[in-house]
Amino acid sequence: MAAVNQKRWTFLLPILIVALLVGVFAKRLIDVKGGQDPSLVPTVLLDTPVPALDLPPLPSRGEGLRTADLKKDVSLVNIWGSWCVACLAEHPLLMNVAAENAVPLHGIAWRDDPSASLRWLARNGDPYDLIGQDPVSEAAIAFGVTGAPETFLVDGDGVIRYKHTGPISREAWDKTIAPLIEQLRQ
Repeated sequence: MAAVNQKRWTFLLPILIVALLVGVFAKRLIDVKGGQDPSLVPTVLLDTPVPALDLPPLPSRGEGLRTADLKKDVSLVNIWGSWCVACLAEHPLLMNVAAENAVPLHGIAWRDDPSASLRWLARNGDPYDLIGQDPVSEAAIAFGVTGAPETFLVDGDGVIRYKHTGPISREAWDKTIAPLIEQLRQ
């Protein structure tokens, strides 16, 4: 009799584990559908000064990106790479933002060969006021970047006020980022 109960438990244990995993995944799916946006990865840098930056420019591109450049006006810092497929998806929106002069837009070319960055910008357009090179991830680590693209909204005092993970959509721009820019300028 004990051997039969042991075989039954051996059979039921995998089913119970699968049922538990299905429950966990279902709850996470409901959380996402219920309004918890997985692209809103929190950052410990929120409401703190931008990290110290002194990034060299791309060749023939003028100045690089320094901390002082982020203490003049509300600005966006977009971390991107020519290798990044999601960056390409986001790029038309960034071109529109630049064309509208909505906000100074600065780029950090992350883990990219400078010639590849320049070719990518020549092919797709260059929306950036300033671009700094970050070939060994010093700036990305300082910003706590988890992947590209990531965009940080910085106030006129050089304090990080918002982080957007992943490509910026028109909806995210219209409903979240643009209103925050206006709020920070008041």
